[in-house]
Amino acid sequence: MRPPPPAVALALVVLGGAASAAQGAGNATLGERAGDPVLGALVNNIGGCLVVLVGLLGLPSTRAGLDALRRVRLPWWSYLGGLGGAVIVTVATYVVPVLGIAVFTIAQVAGGSLGGLAADRSGLAPLGRLRLTGPRVTGALLGVLAVALAQFGRPVAGVAVGGILLAVAGGVAVALQSALNGRVAAAGTTTAGIAINFAVGTPVIVAVAALAGAFTGPEPTWPGDWYLYLGGLLGVGIVLALMLGVRAVGVLRTGLALVAGQLGGALLLDVALPGGAGPRWPVLVGALLTLLAVVVAGRGTRPPTPAGPVVPPSRTAPAAAAAPTARTADGTVDMREVTGR
Repeated sequence: MRPPPPAVALALVVLGGAASAAQGAGNATLGERAGDPVLGALVNNIGGCLVVLVGLLGLPSTRAGLDALRRVRLPWWSYLGGLGGAVIVTVATYVVPVLGIAVFTIAQVAGGSLGGLAADRSGLAPLGRLRLTGPRVTGALLGVLAVALAQFGRPVAGVAVGGILLAVAGGVAVALQSALNGRVAAAGTTTAGIAINFAVGTPVIVAVAALAGAFTGPEPTWPGDWYLYLGGLLGVGIVLALMLGVRAVGVLRTGLALVAGQLGGALLLDVALPGGAGPRWPVLVGALLTLLAVVVAGRGTRPPTPAGPVVPPSRTAPAAAAAPTARTADGTVDMREVTGR
């Protein structure tokens, strides 16, 4: 699947961020009513797996993508993107009560910005290596500042250094998740990448729930509100948007666009839900500043350099050896280059 134009990809990621805000609110409510916060995340991932199963049965592109991945033979670590989602869910479950949502969110976005800069610089994502330029660093810092402003006025539970470091690590994990999932999608198909993301992340969530005693405590009380169980479906859409964004604009700008959508979605939820906080100007300003950070980070970006080792001329046809870059017609990295084959 050819990646969409950058503007379209960023718009999809912003919508994915709004869906992420709704997903987070729904999962938190579900876990609270069921009696254990981990249960919300568990139901989310199981729902995503069910959607993926439907895709395997009904979409030939998913099966074709998995078959293509078997032929390409990416490095084993390329398939570990789903662990990033499991890490951030686990970290948020136990760190938010300690730090408060404000400090946790700022630390997570800081980690995501650092991880995005590093992933783009190393060429981990399929777009290729993106140089560490002044506008990109400025955009990352502006994104952190925007989120900090959006959290103004929210209570702070405490400033625990260990919790902050875990939140930063969670943000880095999300950036790596986006990069690796995009790499897999470029080698196969986006639907195959989604399937692998949930196949890798769900067992980890199940293990965390088991270690937390979610299966041995009191029997959960499942609420009857059907919309609380849509987290998995939203999660599939979010992962898809991130894959398209990473392939079009890289990890950093994708992460910033996601945060902008999350802030905008949170603002809409505060206004629309009964008992919500109502319109909060810091959140609106933070969302707009984060969109500005997306624009700033893209200023003066030079064409990416290859993401992997250059294919030796002796192993390619003369025409391919003379090509200036190993990129396909749709702008993605030639997977011979990514795998070194």
